[in-house]
Amino acid sequence: MILRSVSGLLALALLAPVTPAVAATADCAPAAFTYTVLFGPHTPRATVGRQLTAHCGTPVHYYPEIGVAVASADAGFDGRIGVDRAFSAAKARGPVAEASALASAEQPDRTGEQWDMRMLRTAQAHTVTTGSRDVVVGVLDTGVDGKHPELAGALDPALSAGCETGKPDTDPAAWGPKHGHGTGVAGVLAAAADGKGITGVAPGVRIASVQLMRPDGYMDPEGVVCGFMWAARHRFTLTNGSWSSGPWAFLCSDRPGEKVAIEAITRAVRHATGRGVLHVASAGNFAADLTDPKTDPLRPPGNTIDKNCRLLPNQLPEVVTVSAVGYGRTLSSYSDYGAGTVHVTAPGGDRAQVPPAGEGPAMPLSTTPDGGYGSFGGTSAAAPKVAGVLALLASKYGKLPPKALKELLLRTGVQPLACPAGDARCGTDSQGRTSFYGYGLVDAAKAVRAG
Repeated sequence: MILRSVSGLLALALLAPVTPAVAATADCAPAAFTYTVLFGPHTPRATVGRQLTAHCGTPVHYYPEIGVAVASADAGFDGRIGVDRAFSAAKARGPVAEASALASAEQPDRTGEQWDMRMLRTAQAHTVTTGSRDVVVGVLDTGVDGKHPELAGALDPALSAGCETGKPDTDPAAWGPKHGHGTGVAGVLAAAADGKGITGVAPGVRIASVQLMRPDGYMDPEGVVCGFMWAARHRFTLTNGSWSSGPWAFLCSDRPGEKVAIEAITRAVRHATGRGVLHVASAGNFAADLTDPKTDPLRPPGNTIDKNCRLLPNQLPEVVTVSAVGYGRTLSSYSDYGAGTVHVTAPGGDRAQVPPAGEGPAMPLSTTPDGGYGSFGGTSAAAPKVAGVLALLASKYGKLPPKALKELLLRTGVQPLACPAGDARCGTDSQGRTSFYGYGLVDAAKAVRAG
């Protein structure tokens, strides 16, 4: 289809050089969806604009380094430009209700209830380092409340942006909290060590709020690409993503439109990695074997999945993927797992593993957008704990390439965990990695004291 379009443009140029070979605006239906569109890397911006416009698309943003454009257009745009080139997650998903914000009343000092941080041994790690301001962790999520007293000193507004449209927007309204999730992640990472409230894994580092979520609660490919390209542009040390890209939970490589999303996200992650950014991701909360998924709870009924389907960017090889354990140090009942997919595990809580009285709630604590504190669990809470430990390592050792930083954690910062006896889902490979816990439970003190 690309060749036919180019040939058509050349023919029109020969016949009538003063007439632009684009669709007339009056002939185009109103834009109803946002599309991620693939081009060859470094395709000239003018060429991209002409091709989008010729198919009744309105350019929103373009990332020439990876050849990914974002456009708004009507429902027929992907059919015109090619379903192997364009994909709209919102169109595929259909209408859904908007997500509501989380809230929690402010509470007194809760550090004594942070059993998860005791499991990570963060207090011992903080005798070595609480983190450096030279280290920046991008919270690719639903926005962060930068006015929260625990986060005001850590959040860097100059490095923050809203990305839900696919085009970065530095207005504070664009990167502020659209939901409590991002503020919860930020609290796990960097809540202040001030003797009040709670304390994060790396309270001395900087964080950036990169807001990806659409109003309906999904992280769609255009926003994901924007987030990674923003992180690459500003050379963040790390990013944390406690989600997977829409339109559902998994993306399948044998389905034409979804192949576009997979390719666009893969290009963006690899570009960011090449610019020195290491990404940490949650394994997911579907109790699924990621090496052989059977169902996607977010897809329409009857829409089954198989080994061609993956969580993205969570299952890309460049990413550090994190499962969750509860208070008893066994896999949380909801946590995804998978041989060769999960790298490490961290406490995310489990209501089936209840701590003794006074140890804190089964689902760990973090910050909420109203200036308070509340339970924040799941693999969403486990991943930023690992990102925080990696931030401590980067603070101690200085700027390291992503692969070296990842290997440093796996070599020095984990405590091996064995498969639970009698659980056939869990296996151990020749390197001692298990399908539940990867190399093991992250240990902040062991990591920063090594060497």
